[in-house]
Amino acid sequence: MTSSSSTPNGNESAEQPETQPGSEAGATKAKVKTASADVSVENAGAAAEALDLAGIVAQMFTIRDATAIEWTADGEYVRVEAWGANSVRVRSRLMDRPLDVDWALLKPPADAPKPTITIGETGATLVNGDITVRLDVFGWAHDHVRLSFEHTRIGRVLIREASDGGALHLRARNHRPLESGAESPIASFESPAGEHLYGMGEYQQSVLDLKGSTLELAHRNSQCSVPFVVSSAGYGFLWNNPAIGRVTFARNRTEWHADVADQIDYWITVGDTPAQIEAQYADATGHAPVMPEWGMGFWQCKLRYWNQEQLLEVARGFKRRNIPIDLIVIDFFHWPLMGDFRFDEEFWPDVKAMTDELHRMGIKLMVSVWPQIDLKSENYDEMRRRNFLARTRTGKDVGMWWPRDSQFFDATNPEAREWVWGKIKRNYTDRGVDAFWLDEAEPEWGGDYDYAHYLFHLGPVGKVGNIYPVLYNKTFYDGQLSIGRKDDAVNLSRAAWAGAQRYGALVWSGDVHSTFDDLKAQITCAIHMGAAGIPWFTTDMGGFAGGDITSDAFRELFVRWCQFSTFLPVMRNHGDRGPDHHEVRDERGNEITHVHTGDDNEPWSLGAEVERTFVKYIRLREAMRPYTRELFREAHEYGQPLVRGLFYEFPGEEAAADVADEYTFGPDLLVAPVTEPGARSREVYLPGGESTTWTNLHDGRTYAGGQSVTVDAPLDVVPVFARDGRDHGLKGLI
Repeated sequence: MTSSSSTPNGNESAEQPETQPGSEAGATKAKVKTASADVSVENAGAAAEALDLAGIVAQMFTIRDATAIEWTADGEYVRVEAWGANSVRVRSRLMDRPLDVDWALLKPPADAPKPTITIGETGATLVNGDITVRLDVFGWAHDHVRLSFEHTRIGRVLIREASDGGALHLRARNHRPLESGAESPIASFESPAGEHLYGMGEYQQSVLDLKGSTLELAHRNSQCSVPFVVSSAGYGFLWNNPAIGRVTFARNRTEWHADVADQIDYWITVGDTPAQIEAQYADATGHAPVMPEWGMGFWQCKLRYWNQEQLLEVARGFKRRNIPIDLIVIDFFHWPLMGDFRFDEEFWPDVKAMTDELHRMGIKLMVSVWPQIDLKSENYDEMRRRNFLARTRTGKDVGMWWPRDSQFFDATNPEAREWVWGKIKRNYTDRGVDAFWLDEAEPEWGGDYDYAHYLFHLGPVGKVGNIYPVLYNKTFYDGQLSIGRKDDAVNLSRAAWAGAQRYGALVWSGDVHSTFDDLKAQITCAIHMGAAGIPWFTTDMGGFAGGDITSDAFRELFVRWCQFSTFLPVMRNHGDRGPDHHEVRDERGNEITHVHTGDDNEPWSLGAEVERTFVKYIRLREAMRPYTRELFREAHEYGQPLVRGLFYEFPGEEAAADVADEYTFGPDLLVAPVTEPGARSREVYLPGGESTTWTNLHDGRTYAGGQSVTVDAPLDVVPVFARDGRDHGLKGLI
């Protein structure tokens, strides 16, 4: 038996060469010493017969760099490596060692404690803190290995690879071949009975416990795939692969499937609580930055402020009415053409004077930037010549045809990122713009999402496409760091993938509709996004599409959405309002309009009753600022979400495991949005036992935990409860 906790064993190979994505498999190979003496072709059969199982196992396993165990057989290389506290990374590849492509993962600290690695008679184990990985050799020829992941202290199996099914000869690591010569791998696991699953990003459904769900691993407008899931069994799992694919969390097995990939690559962490799991995930993939003070108050937006004076007059209106506001937004089509990356001087004649006035009022300015480059943009020809654009595999080279033909900026190309930031700096930040709204961050391929049809610098979209929003956000985050905006950068983004949080991504839930069903779905979106390691989240208050400001039904919905938004990481008003959509054309005879501007969307635009309630919650948000600041600090330092499902604060409480229409904002405030039209009361489940108390911030009544109560919820009231008396000064304000 061989064991290592600090140094490689005597069978360590030469250091493996680094291989980049898309390199030819097998083009470069390291020379490896076998675990026994060299065996010639002539005596190979006799030597195999002479070896017992322990000898065969010794040939299969190699300890590498004192941090990893590698298994080889049947053309497959499996590497299990300690990767952060209580965590491991697993990679599997055919016919060559795994590629050293980290995707979402950061390198572990060089001074991290070494795992204990043991090679035994029937397999090997790697112990890294609270996670133990067992690699058990099986099969009549002893040429297969099965991985199990255990909690070291408890000794319980948390998750294991699926069995081969005996005569079925199934493969848990199935490197399925494609006709092209590439592969479409599937990783299959037996998961614990009775587990509950959370995370995976944003899917428009009111489903909290994801057990039993099948999810597409791809971004769409209002769908954001972040492939990290937290299990109530005590583990977190990251599918570290940016390929388009799907995952199924079935009763009999969990299957992760990539449409096209070079290898299987995943990361598992073990923790006693969801909070510990999230902290370890943040250490592995990056922490959200410091949220600046201007991110904690109220943000005003609409589709769309179309000229400089209109925007300034709205800002002045807030000040005249003494309504708190931190930031105002200029939406799309403030440019001549998509991809010009500048203001249209006809409508925005003096941007610096505008930003100076806003700053004197204490208001920050955010501007929308889209990655679409119109084929007639002043930048299109140069970007195409320099290969700064995505492209199609065949046919007309167009990535999107709304509002007319365009192609997407290729954020996976580092030279393209640098070039685009140069334009942004010159035309926006140098003129006083404070922050950026990164729309179309998926990107929205042609509206039909034919991922296989498009190519990036980094590879085919079907193979690497989910990484795009990370690198799109990196473009703007790195650029802002370069001009001294450390701890002062926020990117409002319509998509994210694992690791995007470290680039200041504030994800909003896309163009959801103005319905109560959509409002309800945003609750689970917010919970799952936080569980997936993206703590900054927001929505379009009132929904994006279909809101009529003259309709009583929409006004009711808007008020309920406003109440919900107050208790999100960022409180932001936005939407395409009707009934008057206001068409605007430029004076140059542009072939298209600058897209309609939407109806008014300010607090005073929906009638006096709505304004009173709206302003009440903006002021409540201000009163909550010290608490919100503390929650953002926890997100930055410890990776903790601001929006938490009841399971997060009360793990192990079965009654709290699948409550989809409530959440806690941080540890202390339980929020129960009203999601039914006409409702003026609602039932609320209060978790915890009798030792936990919950105080209704509207009427001051206190209840013990572990029960459901029905409480009043008139139109200007959202049920919010303070845990154990920690009301943060909000009692009586609702």
